[in-house]
Amino acid sequence: MQRSPHILRTVIASTLLVGFLGGCHWFGKDSDLYTESAETRPLEVPPDLDRPAIDAAMKMPPTASARASTATAAPAAGAATPLGFTVPGERDAVFAKVGEALAATEGVTIASRAQLLGTYDVSFGGSDFLVRITKVDAGVYISAVDPRGLPAAGDAPKRLIESLKAALGG
Repeated sequence: MQRSPHILRTVIASTLLVGFLGGCHWFGKDSDLYTESAETRPLEVPPDLDRPAIDAAMKMPPTASARASTATAAPAAGAATPLGFTVPGERDAVFAKVGEALAATEGVTIASRAQLLGTYDVSFGGSDFLVRITKVDAGVYISAVDPRGLPAAGDAPKRLIESLKAALGG
């Protein structure tokens, strides 16, 4: 009877030894792709991501010059009326003329000017707004906008744009 525990231990040890030595092969990977590092494996791209999307969500918004060129058209119902006009010439030259006209207009305070952006930050008639100068196909578009880029509301921006239009011949 003492032999059976010894035989049982031998069988268990042999089974474990075969399992450890031969069992690793049973769970191994046969593909050469798994033996390479992750950086050298080929990249798999899902089929729907290998070509550009053509749906409407990928359309680019209109540029500032495109919006300005359509600003002279009648606004949509419920939209704010754009305050602006178009004059012939180059943007930088018109920017300088607008600065001169603003300085000559009584009651206008120029807080800052940014020629690169084409804007004057002005105070007039109790309102603060921007006078924006934008290059369009027909010349240069001069408009009054609030700091968000929307058409400025109120009487003061309207009066200043009319004054600039008379001074610049727009």
